[in-house]
Amino acid sequence: MKKLFFALILMLAVVQVSQAQEEGKFRVGLEAGYTMPDGGGGVLLAIEPKYNIADNMNIGIRFESAAMAKNVTGDGVSIEADLAASASYLGTFDYYFHNGSSSFAPFMGAGVGYSTLANIAFDEFGPDSEAEVDGKFGGLIRAGFEWGKFRLAANYNLIGKTEIEGTEIKNSYLGISLGFYLGGGKWKK
Repeated sequence: MKKLFFALILMLAVVQVSQAQEEGKFRVGLEAGYTMPDGGGGVLLAIEPKYNIADNMNIGIRFESAAMAKNVTGDGVSIEADLAASASYLGTFDYYFHNGSSSFAPFMGAGVGYSTLANIAFDEFGPDSEAEVDGKFGGLIRAGFEWGKFRLAANYNLIGKTEIEGTEIKNSYLGISLGFYLGGGKWKK
């Protein structure tokens, strides 16, 4: 819940006057960052082709892979699972707040799609201790800024919990990423 609150506060902090990029342009974003699941950590890589539907809005398709280790808590016991990679496929929308006087542009965005979740394995219980996990529909809320062709974002991936033998596993995570994009035109002045 603290991560969701942090993401909402960050989104409110970036609100400014609107005006942004060139309508009708196509671009591709590449990002890498750190993930913070429940009681663990990991890395993320993402690629996101986008189309600018207006000077201050774009839609895209985000392909993200997140490799992370996280805590599994059940019956009062907390165990750290091995590092495993999950993948997300999301349709996204971003809205830019830009005053037109510089190449600095804060944004807020959201997405909805499907996440394939990695099976969970525990070293403590031997090599055959892997549990299969089904994929889930979920969403994404994010905020950050672009400066020139560089992008810094905080993403909260909302993915439903998984239950294995009476143990709930939280799949949602916060990601902080740094990236850049190719194409898309120039910020209007």
